[in-house]
Amino acid sequence: MAEAEYLYPAKWLAKASAGERIACELRISIISGMIESGTILSENKIAAEFSVSRSPVRDALKILASENMVQLKRMGATVTGLTDKHIEEIYDVRLMIESFVFERMVKLDTEELVKELSKIHEMMKIAIKYGDADEFSLQDLLFHETIIRSINHSYLLMIWDNLKPVMESLILLSMRVRFREKYEDFERVLDNHELYIKAIRSKDRNLMIQSLHQNFDDVQGKVEDLWMSQQLLSKGAKKDHS
Repeated sequence: MAEAEYLYPAKWLAKASAGERIACELRISIISGMIESGTILSENKIAAEFSVSRSPVRDALKILASENMVQLKRMGATVTGLTDKHIEEIYDVRLMIESFVFERMVKLDTEELVKELSKIHEMMKIAIKYGDADEFSLQDLLFHETIIRSINHSYLLMIWDNLKPVMESLILLSMRVRFREKYEDFERVLDNHELYIKAIRSKDRNLMIQSLHQNFDDVQGKVEDLWMSQQLLSKGAKKDHS
């Protein structure tokens, strides 16, 4: 696999191990449909493609097996993939997490959090201005992770950390499509995130509920095709080389 063919952004992998790097690339290829369900992944073949020994390949396959993306076999794995139902369930859990976090925030000092989220929101605007889907995806994920980490709930973070790798690939693939084909969506996306900040600043439960559902209805309703369709996820795997 030549470097130019990698789907996962190299700049996101600065601190990753060889096994983690391979897992990230295989994961996004599976989610996009570039590697289809039922495909047999060979340790030897993957090791040759990434110019590594089989040891980090085994590490990568173990990571993907823990996410139910593959089933381990002798000297490799079988791809089980990610269905629309799995994606819907991931967003159900994410909604549950963020709803719980918002309830806890009512009792906390959120001044510093609001400042941090406002900075991230500005970075999202810059990414949109320069048409950088990958950077926008990174900032979008950081925005929500910053909210979740703000209540310092260790077991909640364990759940989030388990969801994050798959969530990351879904966001990245879908945002690449939206930047190319639904660029007008981003004014609404920015407004949704600004509503999050207003809800946290005011600690208004009704506004918090509105901001949550406005964001998640956008994800799972109006632009459902961009998040749930395997065909469009595959389109997100086609990186622009201009």
